[in-house]
Amino acid sequence: MESRKIILKPVITEASTAELDNKRYTFDVDTRATKPQIKKAIEEVFDVKVIKLNVINVKGKPKRMGRYNGYTKKRRKAIVTLSADSKAIKIFEE
Repeated sequence: MESRKIILKPVITEASTAELDNKRYTFDVDTRATKPQIKKAIEEVFDVKVIKLNVINVKGKPKRMGRYNGYTKKRRKAIVTLSADSKAIKIFEE
């Protein structure tokens, strides 16, 4: 799988923004990607050194449109901790 297709988008929430000071970044990643693939993709795309990686599978929430029931899209979230000597990722800076 190609590195740019593994990382879908950054997750920018109040909680994830608070962790930026600790060099922890949160991304939505492809649901089929494994931990080693995610780590390799982050290191290649952003030119940083990953020391810790946590992956969370987020279930879709039940939703209704009139009488029709369904679910929102399931997703996979990766929380990446960078080494102290790594540079910051530009996407999250203002």
